[in-house]
Amino acid sequence: MTSTNHAKPWIFTASCPSILGTVDVVTRYMAEAGNYVEEIHSFDDSESKNFFIRIEFQPQNENFSAEQFNAEFASRAAEFDMEWQLTEPQHRQRVAILVSKYDHCLNDLLYRHRTGQLNIEIPVIISNHPDLKELAEWHDIPYYHLPISAETKPYQEAEIVKLLDQYDIELVVLARYMQVLSPWMCEQLNGKAINIHHSLLPGFKGARPYHQAWEKGVKMVGATAHYVNNDLDEGPIIAQGIQTVDHAYYPEDLVSKGQDVERVTLFNAIRYHIEKRVFLNGSRTVIFSH
Repeated sequence: MTSTNHAKPWIFTASCPSILGTVDVVTRYMAEAGNYVEEIHSFDDSESKNFFIRIEFQPQNENFSAEQFNAEFASRAAEFDMEWQLTEPQHRQRVAILVSKYDHCLNDLLYRHRTGQLNIEIPVIISNHPDLKELAEWHDIPYYHLPISAETKPYQEAEIVKLLDQYDIELVVLARYMQVLSPWMCEQLNGKAINIHHSLLPGFKGARPYHQAWEKGVKMVGATAHYVNNDLDEGPIIAQGIQTVDHAYYPEDLVSKGQDVERVTLFNAIRYHIEKRVFLNGSRTVIFSH
């Protein structure tokens, strides 16, 4: 029987080596345990020899518990060396936003959070500038201004990590946080921080990239959202966006169009992450977008 109350589903995610029977062991248990599968995605990577699966399901047993599920499934998963995670429907990830002076991504995330498009909690905003404090206060979110210089960088980053621990943060979003993180900081945030940056072809780096792009007659602007690692702007990619432009776009127009793409791309990346649609596969990602 199908569920008729449109309740938010439980989410099951798992990965393991590519072995015959991986789909069967999961779906068979779901059926035997009385869990109605509403959505299922799986992928077997023939290159890495890894298998990935994501299931949304509704328990039909009113006495369903995560503890019982994990205990019963453990013996079956062990045969496949399978690692899995069960996410409760009511769980809202606690997200810290790091930002500098550009407010377009922060504004967009706060709006989507306020309207329920992003099912997250935002208990803290951290910045190396004071400029966006009023925006945070309007949303009744604590705002920490932590200035940074070459000399104070180790102390400033240590203070950020303390705040992440204090607020029990599960995910960090760099919403145009215009600082290069130290190797130590990248290690602290490995796998639990998402960054957004422009994607212009060819690659224009340094100051005023959109003005550089305009001078070369760029024909597209884009954005890339990725996990943070110690390779500057080269972590595993989660989402990308692109828009075409032409000769009628002046530098200011390119900036505006680029910021639009950044907003949507960052939102998609966060949504994929919190909905457990992203799997790390070496330096790449597997994304079950829909």
